[in-house]
Amino acid sequence: MCFSLEKGFAQKIILDPEMHHLRFGDSPEWADFSRESEGNRIEIPFVVKNSAGNKTLQIRQQDIKQTWQVKLNGNQLGNLDRDEKDKIIYLEIPSGLLNPGHNSIQIEQQGTVPDDIMVGHIVLDDRPLTEVLSEGTLHIEVYDKTSANLLPSIITVVNTEGALQTVGASSSDDLAVRPGVVYTGNGKASFGLPSGDFTIYATRGFEYGVDSLQLTIKPGDRIHKKLYINQEVPTEGWISSDTHIHTFTHSGHGDATMQERAITIAAEGIELPIMTDHNVHINIEPASWEMRVNAYFTPVIGNEVTTRFGHFNIFPVTEEAPIPEIKAENWDMLYRNMQKTVGQGIIILNHARDVHGGFRPFDQERHIGDAGVNLEGWEVPANAMEVINSGALQTDIMRLYKDWFGMLNRGYSITPIGASDSHDVNRYRVGQARTYIRSQSKDPGKIDVGEAIQNIREGKVMVNFSLLAEMVIDQQYESGDLAPNAGEINVAVRVLGPGWLDADTVSLYANGIKVREAIISGESESGTGIKWTGTWTLPKPAHDVFLVVIATGPGKPLPFWQIGKPYQPDSPLWKPKIMGSSGAVWIDADGDGLRTSAYEYALKLWKNTDGEIISFIEKLEPYDKAVAIQAASILMKEGFLGKLMNSEKPLHQASPAIKAGFHKYYKAWMLSEGIKENP
Repeated sequence: MCFSLEKGFAQKIILDPEMHHLRFGDSPEWADFSRESEGNRIEIPFVVKNSAGNKTLQIRQQDIKQTWQVKLNGNQLGNLDRDEKDKIIYLEIPSGLLNPGHNSIQIEQQGTVPDDIMVGHIVLDDRPLTEVLSEGTLHIEVYDKTSANLLPSIITVVNTEGALQTVGASSSDDLAVRPGVVYTGNGKASFGLPSGDFTIYATRGFEYGVDSLQLTIKPGDRIHKKLYINQEVPTEGWISSDTHIHTFTHSGHGDATMQERAITIAAEGIELPIMTDHNVHINIEPASWEMRVNAYFTPVIGNEVTTRFGHFNIFPVTEEAPIPEIKAENWDMLYRNMQKTVGQGIIILNHARDVHGGFRPFDQERHIGDAGVNLEGWEVPANAMEVINSGALQTDIMRLYKDWFGMLNRGYSITPIGASDSHDVNRYRVGQARTYIRSQSKDPGKIDVGEAIQNIREGKVMVNFSLLAEMVIDQQYESGDLAPNAGEINVAVRVLGPGWLDADTVSLYANGIKVREAIISGESESGTGIKWTGTWTLPKPAHDVFLVVIATGPGKPLPFWQIGKPYQPDSPLWKPKIMGSSGAVWIDADGDGLRTSAYEYALKLWKNTDGEIISFIEKLEPYDKAVAIQAASILMKEGFLGKLMNSEKPLHQASPAIKAGFHKYYKAWMLSEGIKENP
């Protein structure tokens, strides 16, 4: 049933006041959807008297992951916006498509990929789109509260129900615009809005606070407002980097042009952006000058080397450098190809738990994560790996951290990386996950790239996904350092984040094993941007270990910082979380000046026992679970583990840590064998 509303001289016909749950697929995509949907398409009949002239269709949408078409009388008007956010979109109806009398709107998916969506609140407006979105005009200026200077920033507009509100503006020399979001490169933005009540937010990435205002737009309004934000998170001595950034211009998917990407990088406060379009070397510096945001960041040319054996970001490279040959038979060959281009630079293993082209680098069939073991004998061709990818989140936010811990225990020198993998202006926002790199540079437009690259290689980083976790060992050693140790270990920790986000837990890991944990409450905050400070004391370990601190918190439903759902989920159950971590600090417990891994300890013990299994297990007694996992991997390679695990006697006297390590590895290996037998 339709009914009309008069607003001024324009008529709005509410075609459907309800929201509808549509599903393409047999079961709920997420647990918060009901088991029964209203079908895989919806058709809304309606009647109009005046069919002449251009008109506008208004639709509210939620959780759109695939391509859903909107048709009028069988003619395609456009698509719903591919974005999981709650938003109000508009489609213009060209003159001649409406029939005088009976009409119908159809909404249906274009493809066949399972997807649950909510859609509805459909309104037909008698006016063309430009008139609908220009009833009033809002001019916003965003200032740095400390310096009083205009600041590149993000303006978010929501209606009274919290849905992103499309504005009357398009991307330009100073703006990158998407429904409900305006990125400004110079701190100023003017845009139209329909009549109504709205909340306006001003933000600038992770480090800054938020300012907001509520206002009512009436026909003919011309409103000017100023908003003020301040850097809240202390990051002195660090530079922010997103090592995984794309453009539609050169990747062919997503929606961000080079010019829009330059503006979004500046507005999010990314100081060292790495451009990594697929199998090309792209320089965004000319676009940064064109959009007048070059003073806010130092761009680096990279390349997402996209192969049938995984995706790898390499940088820095020059525009003239040869594109690495992607036709390789294994990782060894691929590594040689990439190194020819990047030399002593950075090679990052991207989203190692995702499937691309039928291949998952860390698939259980070929990789045992807790041990860092590739069952096919391939060596990982990278010196860094993504532990958080905000555009391709894991259902278990710790999954890639566990893989990284396993790699370190295996003896790899691997730096943890946070990155966005953003191809879009706002669907998956650039810099929502990022990496903080130790740097002496003070000017974001003139960063010492060579120093930054060296510090990434040395692990002098922190990983950020809306929180930071700083760790200092014995008052002087930080991420990437090797700390000499003669006794107890003093571990000082700070958890950092803006006032609009919360942290709830901070944990300390030794060789990937949780050894300390603290609960964080609002009362724990000790200053602007500081969520928690604390100190732990650890006894001297029996052998070398690496320490990592990780802070986590709830993913709050903020319209200006919405977290995307997992890219390739392994469960319909998911709750958004945020996190941040230090890099690894190695403790040189044995005093040899080296970072000795769990695998190296296990291998040395095995060689010293001349193949005597019982003696080997006895000599493992002082060591931790991580060394035991590596010992089990060695016995598996030697052909002894299966028989050992089927006999209770050899492990009977072993410590709980040794038993747990052996059982963990064997269980993972058995699971891998089961997958091979039943793919």
